[in-house]
Amino acid sequence: MTPEAARLLATGLAIGLGAIGPGIGIGVLVGGALQAIGRNPEAEGSIRTNMFLGIVFAESLTIFALVIAFMIGFGVIQ
Repeated sequence: MTPEAARLLATGLAIGLGAIGPGIGIGVLVGGALQAIGRNPEAEGSIRTNMFLGIVFAESLTIFALVIAFMIGFGVIQ
């Protein structure tokens, strides 16, 4: 395997594995929030606010993985 092929494989693995966890987490988070809103509609405002904060924090992990993948792909990290 050439170094170029290894670098491209590492780039794909970095973003792929870095995005699967937050993707699952966001799905679980939104599902729980929808169940909570269904059980207590009066608390929708605070539940929605906390849901969006959780989504933002989970999505930031994916953005970090994307940055690392770009760094691997462009040869900054070797």
